Amino acid sequence: MANNILLENGTNELEILEFVVAGNSYGINVAKIREIITYQNVTPIPNSHPSVEGIFMPRDFMITAIDLSNCLQRGKSKPEGLFIITNFNKLNIAFHVEQVLGIHRVYWSDIIQPDNAVGSMEDGISTGIVNINGKLIIILDFEKIIADINPETSLKISDVDALDSHERHNVPIMIVEDSPLLNKLIQDCLIKAGYTHITSCNNGQEALDIIDGYISEGSINEKLKLVITDIEMPVMDGHHLLKRLRDQSVTEHLPVIIFSSLVNEEMKRKGEALGANAQLSKPEIGNLIKEIDALV
Repeated sequence: MANNILLENGTNELEILEFVVAGNSYGINVAKIREIITYQNVTPIPNSHPSVEGIFMPRDFMITAIDLSNCLQRGKSKPEGLFIITNFNKLNIAFHVEQVLGIHRVYWSDIIQPDNAVGSMEDGISTGIVNINGKLIIILDFEKIIADINPETSLKISDVDALDSHERHNVPIMIVEDSPLLNKLIQDCLIKAGYTHITSCNNGQEALDIIDGYISEGSINEKLKLVITDIEMPVMDGHHLLKRLRDQSVTEHLPVIIFSSLVNEEMKRKGEALGANAQLSKPEIGNLIKEIDALV
């Protein structure tokens, strides 16, 4: 299955693919999906993580297969079902699922963040929950699933150590990122690079409320010089936040960097159309610092 359903830019909508693992329904953002294929035999990798089933080559490129049932502590999957082949953080990964039930178009404002009863935000592998016709579908955090298997796929903090450091304490920057762990890691990297004047937000709406407050008090030019935003966030996503900023004359030239696992060719076109100043994949934390240097 290819993703042929097009969403308009900046409408705060997304499409959720509902799939089944161990008899339970889960969801993934369709924007992450390359295609869906029937299960194929894989070649096991010696001494690999228990959730890594192996590797296979559906065409002319190699893909790592992940057993989602094992990741969710539901036991190992049988050699049947489907592979959801994804692309994020410049990685092609196949996730083994039992079946696919369909696609649901929803608004980010419909996504409910899991509370502490589900698990801490730092440790949980759910980015949100959506109610579809009375059924609660848990949207899985595929970036964290892969980062838990191989931490090198997450932020490459070592890249920041290689950069020249100099005083840049007077530049106010806003980070908009719903993952508490990534939010803190990005802050730590910026501080290490000399940017210590940081405002942190959990989603686009929270960021917009703060920015509107700056505008109302006439201090926007002093209190904010650059915004770094994720794309996927409950309540308001990064694309809609960018659209709202570009629709206001006072913020239409405010530098905005999209820093997301979803920076593929299609998303880059959307970001460019909305007026992003730069777009980077999340492992590229060193390049993020370079882009900030260039913009401010």
